[in-house]
This record gives sequence, structure tokens and C-alpha cells, in this order.
Amino acid sequence: MSELHTADDETSADSGDQWNLCLYVTDRSPKCLRAIDNLRRACEEHLAGHYHIEVVDLLENPRLAAEDQILAVPTVVRKFPSPIRKLVGDLSDNDRLLVGLQLRPPGSTAT
Repeated sequence: MSELHTADDETSADSGDQWNLCLYVTDRSPKCLRAIDNLRRACEEHLAGHYHIEVVDLLENPRLAAEDQILAVPTVVRKFPSPIRKLVGDLSDNDRLLVGLQLRPPGSTAT
């Protein structure tokens, strides 16, 4: 398990809440590395200072997949704020990522 750095000195999140995200990966495959980078980039842009990303390598900790019912990797799980949301894939479709995590409402084109 590893954790990605979060910036504490910027405040761009609207609600001020700390977002807790868990990204499930397997080893350091190219697809998983892209997902880590894409998620980090989106969080810095839209939640700077208000997020925490936990990266869970399921090859090291396979039992952790059961808790969030992970069937494919990479998968990101938004644990807080509620409700829990899940997205599967390398998270390269920025619009899908933002709408899926509810950082942007569906149909919105603003960045």
C-alpha cells in the first residue's frame, strides 16, 4: 500500500471537504501507472489541498479487493464524500473521470 502526496496549501475544492480516494492497481503495469498519473492530475486541478489518494497494489494485498468489491484494475473508489463511486480503467477520459467522481455534473463542459 502506498499513499500519494496531497497539497495542503491550496484551496480549490468548492466544499472544503477532504476527498478520500482509493486506487486499486496491480503492480506497476502501464495502464495502472497511467491511472495513478491521471487521477493525481485531476485531483490537483480540481481538489488541490482537499484530497487523499491511497494506492493499493492487489498483488501485495489481494484480500483488500473484497472490501470494495473490486473485480477489475485499475479501479478508483471515492470513499468520501458520500455516496461511494467507482470508476474502472486508466482514467484517461478526463470528462468521464470528472463526472464519474462527481467533480463535474453530467453535461457540463466547464473545466
